[in-house]
Amino acid sequence: MKLVLKILDQLEEWLISLLMAGATLVIFVAVLHRHAGQIPIPAFQDWLLTVDMSWAQELCIYMFVWMAKFGAAYGVRTGIHVGVDVLVNNLPPHIRKGCILFSLLAGALFTGTIATFGASFVWGLAQTAQTSPDMEVPIWIVYLAIPCGSYLMSFRFLQVAWNFWRDGELPHHDQGYVEGVDEAAKAGVLPDATGIAPAGTGGAR
Repeated sequence: MKLVLKILDQLEEWLISLLMAGATLVIFVAVLHRHAGQIPIPAFQDWLLTVDMSWAQELCIYMFVWMAKFGAAYGVRTGIHVGVDVLVNNLPPHIRKGCILFSLLAGALFTGTIATFGASFVWGLAQTAQTSPDMEVPIWIVYLAIPCGSYLMSFRFLQVAWNFWRDGELPHHDQGYVEGVDEAAKAGVLPDATGIAPAGTGGAR
């Protein structure tokens, strides 16, 4: 089970990263194409005008929609969503635990409901020939982000609730933490406060 969850975590992170990088690249190319087309070089300008980039904005929007849905599930798993917990943290421990479990299960129920209605909506769209305006891809593929992302988010709420029930710990995001830095510091490959790396590490000097 741990292996399955680890694979799911990595797929989630890779999907978000690829969607973000892909959307950024698409927009960069589209903007570059738009401005380069204004350069008064006859042959070059004529060639650029034959390149159709009208689909770029639509593709970027769809990629960000998918990224946002899976990013929300990632946020539940890692605890990066913003929450006001001043009142809850000042409650007696047994009441605090009950409130947190209730909120997590309510989140799972809400996102699961959204996913179910979304799946029904996507199924209806799949029975039609409706396509997107510019790319002309089946529109149900675009809206598939709703059930997929919401079901994953519901699962993440249940996962966090189970771990909290068992261990009493919630995922917490440390804003000052940078992945790989602590490991590098322990391995002695990062410079100290003086900017001098340990001898033989090949780090900054």
